[in-house]
Amino acid sequence: MMKWIAVVFTLILTLNFGTNANASNGDSNEEGINEKFGMPIVVYGEKLSASQKEEVRKLLGVKDTSKVTEITVNGDDLVKYINGDRRANMYSSAKITRKEAGEGLVVRQVTPENITEVTDEMYANALLTAGIQDAVVEVASPVKVSGHSALVGIYKAYDEGNGEGLNTEHTEVANEELSLATQLAEKEGMNQDKVTELLTEIKKEIAAQDPATKEEIEQIINEQLQTLEIKLSDQDRQLLIDLFEKMRSLNINFDNVQSQLEDISKDIKQRIDEAVGDKGFLQAIGDFFKNLFESIKSLFS
Repeated sequence: MMKWIAVVFTLILTLNFGTNANASNGDSNEEGINEKFGMPIVVYGEKLSASQKEEVRKLLGVKDTSKVTEITVNGDDLVKYINGDRRANMYSSAKITRKEAGEGLVVRQVTPENITEVTDEMYANALLTAGIQDAVVEVASPVKVSGHSALVGIYKAYDEGNGEGLNTEHTEVANEELSLATQLAEKEGMNQDKVTELLTEIKKEIAAQDPATKEEIEQIINEQLQTLEIKLSDQDRQLLIDLFEKMRSLNINFDNVQSQLEDISKDIKQRIDEAVGDKGFLQAIGDFFKNLFESIKSLFS
């Protein structure tokens, strides 16, 4: 009996130790200014109150405002970049730090509990479609929002802060992509990771095959739906075809971001595998305790 109790105690200690070790890997060091690309750009939603704006500064690690370029995004920007409603309230804010070519695009949600519909990988996919790469993008909001309007701030940061001159047709289709992604993620049998995996794999195949017609786009989409074992209604499948056909007609080229698409694909597959692994681990723990209590029970029978 004492032997079994010792085993249980050891297992509990091991689980607690692992949890504590994983929780202590945070890094809050402030990054220096990149003299090649200029200061990081922080863009704030127009609806933020003074106290909320200060809260966002802290969330995004802005300790000295003289070391960043600050911009405010408003309703006119919603119309310009994603054909949105000028009267919409904007709270989502973002910090953009440009990196050297080849370093890739990294998206971090500082307040994931307040971004209710959009994942890091969804942002990354949309930003790559809009032509943004090789940067660290951090997103924060002091209140719960869907997360769509944060894109507008990032686009404005590139236009006004970095002078990149983004193609507004590309930013509009990127927003359509994000909207469709969140819409599909709400379907039965789908989730955010599965949708991101689908969009990423379609883009990778488009880059590899360079389709010249809408029919070829449709074939790629059908093949990926089959490969990933995803079932969509005819209506949703058509929305997907229309979206990527629009990208093809705008000559959006995914060849130059293949490595970044690969990174998104690897991250998503790893998270899906970990989710499956976690279920297997929990099942193993459940089986262990079931067998343990059966053994203890047998000692007294």
